[in-house]
Amino acid sequence: MKRQQKEPNTIAKKQEETIDYEVYCQYTRVWIPDPEDVWRAAEIIKDYKEGEPILYLKLEDETPLEYRIGPKDNALPFLRNPDILVGENDLTALSYLHEPAVLHNLKVRFTESNHIYTYCGIVLVAINPYEQLQIYGEEVINAYSGQNMGDMDPHIFAVAEEAYKQMARDERNQSIIVSGESGAGKTVSAKYAMRFFATVGGSANDTNVEEKVLASSPIMEAIGNAKTTRNDNSSRFGKYIQIGFDRSYHIIGANMRTYLLEKSRVVFQAEDERNYHIFYQLCASASLPEFKDLALTSAEDFIFTSQGENIFIEGVNDAEDFEKTREAFTLLGVNDSNQSSIFRIIASILHLGNVEICSERDGDSCHILNDPHLAHFCQLLGVELEQMEHWLCHRKLVTTSETYVKNMSRKQAANARDALAKHIYAHMFDWIVEYVNKSLHTSSKQHSFIGVLDIYGFETFEINSFEQFCINYANEKLQQQFNQHVFKLEQEEYMKEQIPWTLIDFYDNQPCIDVIEAKLGILDLLDEECKVPKGTDQNWCQKLFDRLSSSVHFQKPRMSNTSFIVIHFADKVEYQCDGFLEKNRDTVYEEQINILKASKLMADLFQDTNKDSSISTSSSSKSSRVNVRASKPTPKVPNKEHRKTVGHQFRSSLQLLMETLNATTPHYVRCIKPNDEKEAFSFESRRAVQQLRACGVLETIRISAAGYPSRWTYPDFFNRYRVLMKKSDMTIGDKKLVCRNLLETLVKDPDKFQFGKTKIFFRAGQVAYLEKLRADKFRSACIKIQKTVRGWLQRVRYQKIRKSAINLQRYGRGYMARRYAEQLRLTRAALIFQKQYRMVRERRDYLRVRQAVVTIQAFTRGTLTRRIFQEFLLHHKAMMIQKHVRGWLTRRKFRRARNAAITIQCAYRRMRAKRELKQLKIEARSAQHLKKLNTGMENKIVQLQRKMDDQTNDLKTQNEHLVVAKASLGSEVNKLQKELEMMRSRQGDGSQLTSLQDELEKLRAELQEAHTHMKKLEEKHSNEKMGLEQVRYQSLKGENSMLKSEKEEMNRRILHHSKSTEELDEERQRYQNLLREFSRLEQRYDNLQEAKFQPGHKRNNSTQSSLESDSNYPSISTSELGDTDDAIQVVEEMGVEKAAMDIGVFMKLQKRVRELEQERKRLQVNLEKMEDQVNCKVGPCLSLETNNVPEWTNSKKPIDKEEAVRAYHGLCESKKLLEAQLQSQARKHEDELAAFNTQIELLKDDIEKKQEMLNHTMSLSPEAQVEYSVQQEITRLTNDNLDLKELVEKLEKNERKLKKHPNESSSQPTKAKPQLTRQVTVQRREKDFEGMLEYYKEDEALLVKTLITDMKPNAVSATVPCLPAYILFMCIRHADYINDDQKVHSLLTSTINAIKKVLKKNNNDFEMTSFWLANTSRLLHCLKQYSGDEAFMTQNTAKQNEHCLKNFDLAEYRQVLSDLSIQIYQQLIKVAEHMMQPMIVSAMLESESIPSLAGVKPMGYRNRSSSMDGEGPGSYTLEALIRQLGQFHSVMGEHGLDPEIAGQVIRQLFYSINAVTLNNLLLRKDVCSWSTGMQLRYNISQMEEWLRGKNLHQSGAVVNIEPVIQAAQLLQVKKKTSQDAEAICSLCTSLTMQQIVKILNLYTPLNEFEERVTVSFIRNIQNRLQDRNDVPMLLVDTKHTFPVLFPYTPSALSLETLHIPANLSLDFLTRV
Repeated sequence: MKRQQKEPNTIAKKQEETIDYEVYCQYTRVWIPDPEDVWRAAEIIKDYKEGEPILYLKLEDETPLEYRIGPKDNALPFLRNPDILVGENDLTALSYLHEPAVLHNLKVRFTESNHIYTYCGIVLVAINPYEQLQIYGEEVINAYSGQNMGDMDPHIFAVAEEAYKQMARDERNQSIIVSGESGAGKTVSAKYAMRFFATVGGSANDTNVEEKVLASSPIMEAIGNAKTTRNDNSSRFGKYIQIGFDRSYHIIGANMRTYLLEKSRVVFQAEDERNYHIFYQLCASASLPEFKDLALTSAEDFIFTSQGENIFIEGVNDAEDFEKTREAFTLLGVNDSNQSSIFRIIASILHLGNVEICSERDGDSCHILNDPHLAHFCQLLGVELEQMEHWLCHRKLVTTSETYVKNMSRKQAANARDALAKHIYAHMFDWIVEYVNKSLHTSSKQHSFIGVLDIYGFETFEINSFEQFCINYANEKLQQQFNQHVFKLEQEEYMKEQIPWTLIDFYDNQPCIDVIEAKLGILDLLDEECKVPKGTDQNWCQKLFDRLSSSVHFQKPRMSNTSFIVIHFADKVEYQCDGFLEKNRDTVYEEQINILKASKLMADLFQDTNKDSSISTSSSSKSSRVNVRASKPTPKVPNKEHRKTVGHQFRSSLQLLMETLNATTPHYVRCIKPNDEKEAFSFESRRAVQQLRACGVLETIRISAAGYPSRWTYPDFFNRYRVLMKKSDMTIGDKKLVCRNLLETLVKDPDKFQFGKTKIFFRAGQVAYLEKLRADKFRSACIKIQKTVRGWLQRVRYQKIRKSAINLQRYGRGYMARRYAEQLRLTRAALIFQKQYRMVRERRDYLRVRQAVVTIQAFTRGTLTRRIFQEFLLHHKAMMIQKHVRGWLTRRKFRRARNAAITIQCAYRRMRAKRELKQLKIEARSAQHLKKLNTGMENKIVQLQRKMDDQTNDLKTQNEHLVVAKASLGSEVNKLQKELEMMRSRQGDGSQLTSLQDELEKLRAELQEAHTHMKKLEEKHSNEKMGLEQVRYQSLKGENSMLKSEKEEMNRRILHHSKSTEELDEERQRYQNLLREFSRLEQRYDNLQEAKFQPGHKRNNSTQSSLESDSNYPSISTSELGDTDDAIQVVEEMGVEKAAMDIGVFMKLQKRVRELEQERKRLQVNLEKMEDQVNCKVGPCLSLETNNVPEWTNSKKPIDKEEAVRAYHGLCESKKLLEAQLQSQARKHEDELAAFNTQIELLKDDIEKKQEMLNHTMSLSPEAQVEYSVQQEITRLTNDNLDLKELVEKLEKNERKLKKHPNESSSQPTKAKPQLTRQVTVQRREKDFEGMLEYYKEDEALLVKTLITDMKPNAVSATVPCLPAYILFMCIRHADYINDDQKVHSLLTSTINAIKKVLKKNNNDFEMTSFWLANTSRLLHCLKQYSGDEAFMTQNTAKQNEHCLKNFDLAEYRQVLSDLSIQIYQQLIKVAEHMMQPMIVSAMLESESIPSLAGVKPMGYRNRSSSMDGEGPGSYTLEALIRQLGQFHSVMGEHGLDPEIAGQVIRQLFYSINAVTLNNLLLRKDVCSWSTGMQLRYNISQMEEWLRGKNLHQSGAVVNIEPVIQAAQLLQVKKKTSQDAEAICSLCTSLTMQQIVKILNLYTPLNEFEERVTVSFIRNIQNRLQDRNDVPMLLVDTKHTFPVLFPYTPSALSLETLHIPANLSLDFLTRV
């Protein structure tokens, strides 16, 4: 290697040795110097030729500029990179590597894309955004964990992951060096790096070392950070934290070393600065009761905290920070007494600063007058007030002969007071650091460590003193180590690729370091001057001028003799000599120290410091590979405590640090401060370029540019530049040979490139040249395509015009021909019209004459006919009159003769009657007549009864005779009317007419009465019919209203359920998270138990503890809640949260609900039984009454009147009953008729629906028709299944009723066939005992071992799925049958514990986890199905209902199994995600599913040096990922896992795919392109097709990948106008605003013709999305797990039909 010494600010101006003047042509863009922006962009407007003095340029604002070129003026300007390379993640990927390109790239990334991290080779450049960014969460840590450094966007986590991975791979210690000036963000970067290690390398036990490591940060910030003019939280000390790891790379401890605490800040602060934070935090909390004895007030009242004139920091609450500091102290093990001591010391320092020292008149002495602050100081530290007051104003001088006390002046006493305050604070700082180290120390052997160095960057102020000198000295040493490491890496890369090694010049700052630390250097001369009794700063400065004036890195200022200039690697710095000697000596008077040592508090502090230092040193040296010593070694002899100077101590500690760094692999983080105003995302180029020069970034660029900075792998080069190849080259299979031939053809100078083993190396600018050739090739191709397309368009246009002309001619000629033909047709039509018109006119005249003739004839013939008819009518009327007169005369003669005969008959009959009456009166007075009368009384009563029966029968037939009578009476009335008219015509006798009229009136009255009776019957019938219809209408109306109310209630329940679904999901997720945490704690407990107990130790019975831990867990099993209606009702009444808080209360309520349900069913059965009894009793009573009447009527015994009345009433009741039965039958008939009508209407509706479905099906495509028909068939089968279930329920209910009646009949007094009843009972018990397995108690361990511990899934693969679960349940059934609660308890507990052990042993086996998830859930379903609860028995067969458990309620064990199922499900998800994790990114984003679509861009150093050699991108394809998913699904299906649970597993895995893919997309700029969006959308479509093929599209998996779908669409849509912005906002509903903006910022064109997304467009998107209530989240939580729901799925398998294979060796089980 070749070292070169030169000015650092001239590095950017160096040109390459050979200049290609051809590139300085028109339209070439360049960079020119600018006094304000450092560099400014311009464009050449005229070709430049070698030797011309002027280069004609045009600025970006179109202003012309003549740029002078010459040896005395300017060199040729730097060339700009193509736009496609602007904004790259790695600065070494730029084709032109120089200062303006680096500065512009950083500015574009920072201001436009808001990217604060950028790679520069091995350096991570971090720009302080002065704003809180959401890029440091745990999900970001998980995204970067395990990734190669070049695969993701630049980030501090990527550097930390690289260090962690190299430590594990190379087994070499690592260091992360964070540097930068004050306010650049060093402390924050170091804090995030430690957070990454604490998260990724968490401790394996419960020591929580990672939390202690993080807890040290707030403590060190409180005592070591302060506000400066450049930073509100500036670290005023350097620290190097070593985080120790064991062989498993878990954190086991840590150690901290500090460097050069700025003690002067304790006693002095500049304007707008503050002291250390701890002072202000303590003052802000002074009002707390425990701090009242400190006598503190506001910080404004103390001199040491008020010199900056502003005690507050905007946005910082000192009181809250103080609470965090105290919590950190407590976490690190600092007890309350030690904390109190620390706070007392801090308060004493504040009081010491307020001690007022008064000068005497002579000015050489001073005194203190009753100062209360001194009293508080002495009281807090426990020292003597008089002694401290004396020795603050006096000092002791010791000579060889005597010792005497000397007065001090006021200034000397004030300096001594300030020195004492600084000394106390420094000792307290060291004590706290050592205590932190002791807390972080571990007794375990440290295998390796990662160090994080947070040290001050290069500083230069207007007045630079001793502190700035030490800081810049440290940065010189670090820069030297950095240069050597960069050079070493370049050399290794060249040797690895077998590239000829050429010497590279790099800047070596060893001469500058020699000026500082060499013999008789600045530090040696400073120590020598400190030993001189009367040494001064001026004398020391003069010695520097005499000794070092010959060095090129040392200069003397022209206008000062008390300062000197050191030329550092970053800049020239002028140091003021005043105070160098005093700060280097760090003098504290021994008398004051002895007084403090006399204090119990301070003595313990100093003593603990000495002791802890020795402990820390020895322990660190044992545990680390590098011998680590304390930064400030404590001398053993108190008298020599201050012999070593500060400079000597700092040089020793710095040397130790460099040895540590050289023994590790360093990683560099350079922090840049973008502006001095602390404005968010504001970039000042002048400030940035100063820091870039100072931190070595530009030196890295220069070293890279001196060799071959651009490097391409052969496949990437082939894919990028194959457009430049010939067709014959494409046929060659060897891509290396193709690339070699292409480069030899395109680049004539062989020195511009080199071929390595795997990469091609290019000189600076060659990639830009190749990009220009590629762009020219594309441009010529575009021109050719445009030429061809335009010619084709013109040809098409000409053909259209020609075709149009021909069409016009054809249509014109056709029009002329058609017009001539039309004229001919019109002429012929006119002739035809004339002919037809003449014919019509003549015919019309003929028809008119003919019509007139016919009319005349008609009228004449009518008149003659009417005359003949009138004559005939007169003759007929005369004949009728004669007929009626003759009839009337005959009838009058007949009536007269009849009346005379009747009168004679009446007189004769009256005479005979009088004679008979007289004879009867004589007989009635005789006694014989009375005897006969009494004798026939009984017969008369019977006759009356029979007559009553006959009348009843007559009433029944009367209605039938009424209709006949009505008809006959009507016909008879008509006949009589006709006879009356005849009699009137024949006879004129008035009496006969009167009799006939009376008889007619009588008949009319009878007819009217019959009509009235008929109307009454009709009204009665109609009223009864209306009443029945009204009752039916009312009942239907009531049922309709009830159905409507039920419908509304169901709608309200559905709404309530939909509202509470999210709450239930959240509660379910919270519960399952608690289960996950419980399983983790249980695992940790098992680990501790295994570590605690020896192998031969026998554990106690853990049955009770496992049950208590499972059953009393404060949660609700969603499977229990989702399967029983009563449980849901209880949860709704109690509230989900209350029910979740106390599962015991929930279990009791659930049990009480089941008891109430059983009681209700029992009462319902009793009611039905009573109704049946009533019906059975009413029937016999009625039959008895009706049967007793004939017997009584036929009996010969006399009965009294009351019995006859009772009999009559009985008959009336029976009559009413019969009428009611007839009415009920009539109603039943009407109901059946209405039901038939309703059924007909339903069938019509069904036919219409089927017709509509048929029409809809015919309109679909064939594939859709198949899918639609399958869905309809599934729906139909489901409905039929539900109908059958209802029918089965009804039949079972009827069966239960029929079974009750024999029992009731047997309970009657007539107990018939008791022997038969016993036989039935025996047969029923034999059926109940089927499907059980019996085993002995001593065989339980063998049973568990065979079925669980030693069970392999393939052993039962050919049998019934979930066979172990069925066998275990059959054993449980037998234990329940014999009523052995201990056996049930023992078997279930052993089963649960054995399953847990098997899963713990196979925690990475997906097949085993899936197998036991299926069996555990099946055992849970069996316990539910055969529990006896009706909610679980709805789908059981009669045989399964007989197999229900009889004696025990295992609801609590169901809860335990439900929790175990949830834990197994979570383990299954974890195993599956772990198997899929390495495949997702490669399959979804990197594999080329669509060949030749992905583009390749130039890559930087990070892409060239992957941490994991041999692992290239694209090792997994989409087919492999889908194959893995299919394997998961098939395994779950083979094991008999419920399809609903399998769907939930696939849904969770798709969420994981979405989260990992989207997070990588958001953290990788190289994949945010149009082609990646196309690839991603194609990959997602393939996964959706797989879901449809597995019938999983309804599982919710597609919804989980919706964000990735929208991200792919976002990459493909147009992104220019406001309409595009509106479309993006409406499209990306599943993405947050941060994610949308991030993707737009990361979007990278792969070709020149693509355009970048403008900043204004992104601002437009942000403004449109302001109203969204998105969670401020950038990355998706990859560890989120959806709450699982186990639906109740009963088994259709009958236990008695189960077959146990012989290969299971279960011969000890007996079938019962």
